[in-house]
Amino acid sequence: MSTENSSVAPSHASPSTVAGGRAALPLLVVLFASFMDLLDVTIVTVAAPSIAEDLHATQAQLQWMLAAYTLALGSGLITGGRIGDEYGRRKVFLASLAGFAIASAACALAPSAGVLIAMRVLQGLAGGFMVPQVFGIIRSSFDPASMAKAFGAYGAVQGLASVAGPLLGGALVDTDLWGLAWRTIFWVNVPVAVVALVLGVRVLPESTAERRARLDVAGAMLSALAIALILLPLVQGRDWGGPWWGWVLLAAGVGLLGVFVTYERGLASRGGQPVLDPGLLRIKTFAAGLAASVLFFGALGSFFLMLSLYLQAGTGRSAWGTGLVILPYAIGSMVTSGLGVQLAAKAGRVLLVTGSLVLAVSQAVIWVLVRDGGQPGYWPLAAALFLGGLGLGLAAPILVNVVLAGVPGRHAGAAGGVLSTVNQIGGAVGVAVLGTVFFTALAPAPSAVDVFGSALATVMPWQVVAYLAAALLMLALPKTAGAHQA
Repeated sequence: MSTENSSVAPSHASPSTVAGGRAALPLLVVLFASFMDLLDVTIVTVAAPSIAEDLHATQAQLQWMLAAYTLALGSGLITGGRIGDEYGRRKVFLASLAGFAIASAACALAPSAGVLIAMRVLQGLAGGFMVPQVFGIIRSSFDPASMAKAFGAYGAVQGLASVAGPLLGGALVDTDLWGLAWRTIFWVNVPVAVVALVLGVRVLPESTAERRARLDVAGAMLSALAIALILLPLVQGRDWGGPWWGWVLLAAGVGLLGVFVTYERGLASRGGQPVLDPGLLRIKTFAAGLAASVLFFGALGSFFLMLSLYLQAGTGRSAWGTGLVILPYAIGSMVTSGLGVQLAAKAGRVLLVTGSLVLAVSQAVIWVLVRDGGQPGYWPLAAALFLGGLGLGLAAPILVNVVLAGVPGRHAGAAGGVLSTVNQIGGAVGVAVLGTVFFTALAPAPSAVDVFGSALATVMPWQVVAYLAAALLMLALPKTAGAHQA
């Protein structure tokens, strides 16, 4: 399950295009693209066991299929937003949408796990450049009276994608259309993208930002390379046999993060506009928000991969059966997400802490269900996941806005971009770290359900700790998602 947010610089567009009624078709186009992007996150987790079996993927490669996508997407958000501000959001959106479609087709045709991972990187980069344009196009295509409804429609599409992902993924894998099995989960993106492209060429207005931020390509590349170097030995360590040079790569990644921070500080001191302004980290509420986001989305990003493997490889459920088990989680998030957004201006921090605590309880219940090696029935699992969805809906949609309430208004745009990026990177880190704990815990046992149940039970306490730590950090955040500081 994924939530995305972005801050967009003030924009200007042709007055003839800026009106609620005339912007209905542009909204439809960007919602098509958003649905496709959001769907891709959940649909792959359900298909992961089938992909691994067909391509003979290692455990590490299975992790990279998810982590590489989210890492690439997160790395492209800020740079993609600035390119759209500078050269035109319509141009960048359409080019990114075409790139996403091509990368999806390449994923569907991948002959090996390595090729699939490489194509997932390209798919994630295209998504990272596409997503920021969605918010910019909405802002420039609607008058103020209609903008709230447009963003409400975007939220509804998020909920629909979260529900459709597990079910559609399971259905496509199990029905094995034309003998393509899991490959249809990527092929389905292509006709959606083609429709959006054809409409987009005809109806999307062009817009740019009034105040354009200069690109910090070096900073974006340094940060992405540093994180990749850190994740590489964490994910690949088991396959490599824990060699000494794995530790060297890890140390190099940490060192490169230091170089990145130093470079960004120097760029800011010269009047440039870095990907990460180090001055933002001196704002205590923002620093706490970043740490909470890494923990929150790290636990979230890794959970569904492990659960899908447990349900299919462990309990013997089909991909469709797995989707049905996960469905209550999506429904739970839809039930509370609207409530969370409505109450954020009055009790944002309370909702965040409550949501994280509810998620911790949900993970603890799942731990109880699987720790003894039994095979829990549908309804106990569904109830625990529904509870987790309720917690997610309270916290995830408002986290960015509550954190940004503690940031001075002049820094809100930059802080929003950083926070959205960190949310994605946190998901990649979670897949790498907690996924490694899960696969390391796999050990011979009398039955498959014992093998995967024991591994899942090993990870669940860490999931609980992550959500509890996130809740503790959230206590340092602003009380409400109100106006920014002056």
